[in-house]
Amino acid sequence: MTSEPKTFRVGLLGHGTVGSAFAELLPARADRIAAITGMRPELTGILTTSRGSFEEVIEDADLVVEVMGGLEPARDYVLRAMRAGKHVVTANKQLLSHHGEELWAAARENGVQLRFEAAVAGVVPVIRVLQETLAGAHVERVTGIVNGTTNFILTQMAQNGSTYAEALAEAQELGYAETDPTDDVTGRDAAAKMAILARLAFDTPVHIDQVSYEGIQHITPEDLQYAHDLGLGLKLIGTAERVGEGIAVHVHPAFLYHGHPLASVSGPFNAVTIESADITEITLSGPGAGGAQTASAVLGDLVSAMIPPASTPETSATLEVVADVESSFYLHLEVADRPGVLAQVAQLLGLQGASVRSVVQKGLGDNARLVMVVHPLLESRFYAAVELIAGLDFVRSKPRAIRVVEEEYT
Repeated sequence: MTSEPKTFRVGLLGHGTVGSAFAELLPARADRIAAITGMRPELTGILTTSRGSFEEVIEDADLVVEVMGGLEPARDYVLRAMRAGKHVVTANKQLLSHHGEELWAAARENGVQLRFEAAVAGVVPVIRVLQETLAGAHVERVTGIVNGTTNFILTQMAQNGSTYAEALAEAQELGYAETDPTDDVTGRDAAAKMAILARLAFDTPVHIDQVSYEGIQHITPEDLQYAHDLGLGLKLIGTAERVGEGIAVHVHPAFLYHGHPLASVSGPFNAVTIESADITEITLSGPGAGGAQTASAVLGDLVSAMIPPASTPETSATLEVVADVESSFYLHLEVADRPGVLAQVAQLLGLQGASVRSVVQKGLGDNARLVMVVHPLLESRFYAAVELIAGLDFVRSKPRAIRVVEEEYT
């Protein structure tokens, strides 16, 4: 006669979109999890701003799920739960990108699990792949579309000719964007996620303040039309890569050629490409947002914690974070159409070591537009050239520049 599986008690901190979806998903999957682990998970306490007591929630729990968001009191609650011997699952990328080393150290010191798959890229299992599947690989670069809101906005602008404002309003109406989308559209949300991925990929501490980032607010439908003419597509890209003896971690809009594995990722989907000499490259993709999707990733972490491997190890290296890296660039200039305009622009670029890969010119007279892609050079040298170009008397407005990712994969 088979005995009843032991109850595995779960406390829940936060009952918003993700928390409420998790509270529904857990009992629906409890039988399946019991068959896998020999323990049946049961929600034993919920804490919200108006309900429940933190002390009672952790007292009655074997594991605590934190989906309340923000830095405090989330940091305090997670630390207190682990010090009380409770495993923790969190979806809080800002918490980990600010206080990850403190939290992982607390998990190791107290012999508990701190799981966080849902903090990056929704149901795309990139955390587990970096921590476990590729634990022995020497990762060279991680490139990702890790914010579904901005990917949806850029997709609508490219496919439908929507303005940024129109695409953002549609994203909010469909629930892909928050009422206040600032963290998403400025790139800060993606920067937090890339800090976490860089920490895991390169085994070195990375704080969100070490990640340079910019958003998509300045992108126009015109940029996307020119990109189409040049055979490019636009994405908000996060990159973490080795540069000499250090690493560079940054988030910015970037044009991709169609052979890049991230070029075809559209709508609210996320995708991450991991490159290593050991594996060449692999790309993981899937839904990056949504209550049900994030709750599913949280549930996966819960199951992993019920059959725990070692916690996130202490870092073994402290690598310099490099700010000035090489990139190709798209450069958009509004100019008066006079003889020698292109030659003067090319000369100033050349003085900084930049060479032009392709050029498109449209319009005549004082309403001409000159758009080009330049080959890779250090960002500092490119922007030095742009500053000089902005001072030319035939340039009618501030130049616009967007990075271009050169790599294509076959």
